[in-house]
Amino acid sequence: MSARIERVEKLAQQVLGEAIDDLKDPRVGFCTVTRVRVSRDLQHARVLVSVLGSFEERERSMQGLRSATPHLRSVLGKEVRLKYLPELIFELDEGADTAQRIEELLRGLQRKGET
Repeated sequence: MSARIERVEKLAQQVLGEAIDDLKDPRVGFCTVTRVRVSRDLQHARVLVSVLGSFEERERSMQGLRSATPHLRSVLGKEVRLKYLPELIFELDEGADTAQRIEELLRGLQRKGET
């Protein structure tokens, strides 16, 4: 991966994280941009977002983010100077949930081994 793409990813993560915090959409709960992956041609950006809450709350937050995509894209365009502004694709980052589930399973195994 080129250094330029890495810089764009980090800057996009920071800008989008702040822009999401400023959204007024009541559907969007506590969201954190965990990673941005930009394609080599800078045409597409996958925005991985961690959302706290139940399944329904996460789904509502993702719907809110998807509906705010044009606004978020324009905010990104104002902050990051690129020839082409990438198309934003929001995805739920379930890495934290997976890690938590693995930790719970390991604790359960440890308890069974102690008895």
